[in-house]
Amino acid sequence: MATTAHLDTFARDRLPPQDQWPVFRFNADTDYPERINAAAELVDRHVREGRGERIAIRHRRDGRIETVTYAQLAALVNRIAHVLVEDMRLVPGNRVLLRGPNNLMMAASWLATLKAGLVAVPTMPLLRARELKQIIDKAQVSAALCDARLREELDANQQAGGEYHCPSLAQTLYFNGEGKGSLEAALAGKPETFDACDTARDDVCLIAFTSGTTGQPKGTMHFHRDVLAMCDLFPRHVLRSVPDDIFCGTPPIAFTFGLGGMLCFPLRIGASTVLAEKLTPEALLELIHDFRATIVFTAPTFYRQMAALAPRFDISSLRHSVSAGEALPDATRQSWKAATGIEMTDGIGGTEMMHIFISSAGAEVRPGAIGKVVPGYVAQIVDDEMRPLPPGQVGKLAVQGPTGCRYLDDPRQANYVKAGWNLPGDTFTVDADGYYFYQARSDDMIISAGYNIAGPEVESALMQHEAVAECGVVGAPDDGRGQVVMAYVVLREGVAADDATRTALQDHVKRQIAPYKYPRRIEFVPALPRTETGKLQRFRLRQMAEQGPGAGNGGKTQQGQP
Repeated sequence: MATTAHLDTFARDRLPPQDQWPVFRFNADTDYPERINAAAELVDRHVREGRGERIAIRHRRDGRIETVTYAQLAALVNRIAHVLVEDMRLVPGNRVLLRGPNNLMMAASWLATLKAGLVAVPTMPLLRARELKQIIDKAQVSAALCDARLREELDANQQAGGEYHCPSLAQTLYFNGEGKGSLEAALAGKPETFDACDTARDDVCLIAFTSGTTGQPKGTMHFHRDVLAMCDLFPRHVLRSVPDDIFCGTPPIAFTFGLGGMLCFPLRIGASTVLAEKLTPEALLELIHDFRATIVFTAPTFYRQMAALAPRFDISSLRHSVSAGEALPDATRQSWKAATGIEMTDGIGGTEMMHIFISSAGAEVRPGAIGKVVPGYVAQIVDDEMRPLPPGQVGKLAVQGPTGCRYLDDPRQANYVKAGWNLPGDTFTVDADGYYFYQARSDDMIISAGYNIAGPEVESALMQHEAVAECGVVGAPDDGRGQVVMAYVVLREGVAADDATRTALQDHVKRQIAPYKYPRRIEFVPALPRTETGKLQRFRLRQMAEQGPGAGNGGKTQQGQP
């Protein structure tokens, strides 16, 4: 590792032992200089090379469309960096909690944190004080920049003697506010120039905490080179994005899926992004129409709802729709394509890997497959002993590339990295042409009477029935079979939650896939538990299944045939 620029070496000191790191692979796309600052590469480089007047960020303010050029963004980032260094007296390596929805100040605060050589710790806007305390304590965060509208939960972390008090968190400034304690007040009179910290390419610049599908978030540490690598592979080789592209979508910047799609991907190539808060499916379609967006990122849940609304909007500017975060049901892919004519770009990535590493777009999409390995990565399917499996056999996905898992002081590192390979926890098959077919999360495989059944496959079959709005499938304990397939189903409006509907759904699944995979138990629920990023929380469904019939529906038992 290169000589660090960090005076506070907390993050580097808590990297896993190097014998627990995955093997890293680099090529011409990801061969970066030893000294590099990701924020300077994303913003300053465009100004320096004469592209300062290009639009970097688009957003609405008081109903009006406003734009921010690269030169204007650079000036704002530099002024915030001065506040971090001069007013808050932070030194390279200190951790800064960032808390806010997708808006200009949140984006600029993230960039300023990196430019000053600090370590960004972005957090989801809906996290509560208890969850924030876990993150603050584990990362030993010393300062925070927070949207003023989200200060209530963070305030609880700063109340001495309180249940959620975090001793390390010494100071906070609030943006999108005014007066004493506001970042805007601190910015007054600050210079619009700032020399980027001379960081090493392998200095930690980001601690991204997992979104909590397991209920136990982990901090993943990423270097300056990792931020650039995620920009120089998937968007370059799969999306083939260009400077005239306009990006938009729903994932929060605090989520690596959103950090890439909503901020870093467009900035890397001198394109622009549309930042918007609290989007609904209808509002996202309106945004695509109004801003003439060309690339959209969101989860399958949104695409499913947007497909029915799409004919009401002119979204002819759109050339790529990217889905990630959870399994994409084929029914959703087909309904979106029928409504828009656009072939969905599916992808699998992860917080540990930074972003998408398997995907295909356009004519390269193959039915049922997520896609091929993104250039710059390699993958294989392995058994429990890490032995490679031939095409067609089901096994664990193993990945290597320029990014990889480095948990913050966490024994679970040894579970994610084995024999130099990252194990994202997904079960896949690969065909002879190198197309990867998702089966399930490794812990979502249901073993019933000796049969291996992938929950997402059953979900995909259920989703093809017109009565189903959403569904989640897990294994439920069963004395006779070990486990049985349990489906939690949200019905479309007007459909009766009765035995006739339940039987119709079971018969439908039997016609779509092998009959032994059908859901022997079905419970109708008003909504499915999801994370803030839209991921289905299967661990909560499993908890409900273990509690017995009716746990997800206020105690009303709605089982299927035995």
